[in-house]
Amino acid sequence: MSKVKEIKQQQKVLQKLKSRTGIFFAILLLGIILLSIPQVLSQQPVVLNMLITPPDAQPWRQGIIKDFEAKNPGIHINLIEGPNATNLLEDLYTSAFILGDSPYDLVNMDVIWTPKFAAAGWLLDLSDRITKQELAAFSLKDVEGGRYEGKLYGIPMRSDVGVLYYRQDLLQQANFQPPETFEDLLKISQALQKQGKINWGYVWQGRQYEGLNAMFVEVLKGFGGFWVNPNTLEVGLDKPETLKAIAFLKETIQEGISPRGVTTYQEEETRRFFQSGQAAFIRSWPYLWPLANAEDSPLKGKIGIKPMVSVPDESGGGCLGGWRLGIAKSSRHPKEAWKAVKYFTSEEAQRQFILKAGFVPSRRSLFNDPQIVSKYPHYPQLLKIADKAVLRPPIAQYAQVSDILQRYLSATLTNRITPERAMQAAASETRSLLRR
Repeated sequence: MSKVKEIKQQQKVLQKLKSRTGIFFAILLLGIILLSIPQVLSQQPVVLNMLITPPDAQPWRQGIIKDFEAKNPGIHINLIEGPNATNLLEDLYTSAFILGDSPYDLVNMDVIWTPKFAAAGWLLDLSDRITKQELAAFSLKDVEGGRYEGKLYGIPMRSDVGVLYYRQDLLQQANFQPPETFEDLLKISQALQKQGKINWGYVWQGRQYEGLNAMFVEVLKGFGGFWVNPNTLEVGLDKPETLKAIAFLKETIQEGISPRGVTTYQEEETRRFFQSGQAAFIRSWPYLWPLANAEDSPLKGKIGIKPMVSVPDESGGGCLGGWRLGIAKSSRHPKEAWKAVKYFTSEEAQRQFILKAGFVPSRRSLFNDPQIVSKYPHYPQLLKIADKAVLRPPIAQYAQVSDILQRYLSATLTNRITPERAMQAAASETRSLLRR
């Protein structure tokens, strides 16, 4: 009987051990799961969001983003496609930042947005993240376009600059050198017109939009004038140099050198006009070169480029465009965002970006890179133009002062108001705005 009791007691002990062992293994399993959660989470890539225009999205995705993610598997770049128009893209950025819940980490900025975004406190100051030696590799003007009040908020991703294109073949046939002054431009245009070589001399962007101001700052610089001094906020719109710049543009229309419809033209209207062989000169951007030299273009191999002309003793220059990368102050991943900015603006990434997408580099060495020059032989000359670039005023109120100039400049070019009255009003409104 005692033997039976002993066996039963052993069975009870075994059951308790099994139960405790089950609990032990359950606890052990739970511990393993809990310990593995941080590891699993750490394996999830950090997602960096960036807003971009649809035409730019494809070259980003197919090239430099793919390579960056391969080199940095812990970071994923999510491109959010916005509208085609850059002003609408700016509105989306602005709305998101104002609401205070912006989803964007990387900020791909047009040069004229940087002061506004920086002044509003929407961007991280990048001044301490890059050395002077590293910045020296970029075009000086492009670096300047990423600054606001002495601090750096954007690293140049790609450049852009206004260019004066001319029909090299027609000038050579008529024994003309490329123009250096406004007077040269007018005389050569009229001579080619009289010889029946061309219908029109010079086309430019005259419609009321941002492109009008971009064109005008080049002419203004050529006459020795200025729009707004960003250091002193002095306004130069009602000075004699500004009136001379306007007089030149009006003369091109009055003398039949430019078509009367030029005051309604944007970039594409002027490009088609020039590329179809109707004009000797055009003020445009670098994107025109590959289109005008395409296999089916009547101008293939027939054009040259130079900086905008000027009056004697002054220096002409093209308007600085281009894009730079900044980091949103609201980003939860500034460390990863900076890693992305460094890669996308690196020489390796830019070379690939340029060769695949045809953009203009912001790194000086790439303008003379053999691989790039073999495909774009005009880039060394383009660097000389980029070095003379003119910035639109890098001030926080740029959007408002731009609107003022557009309205009054368009009004005087279309003869709705005299240049004197137009610029007096534009200068007065600009000064009042800047005082506020």
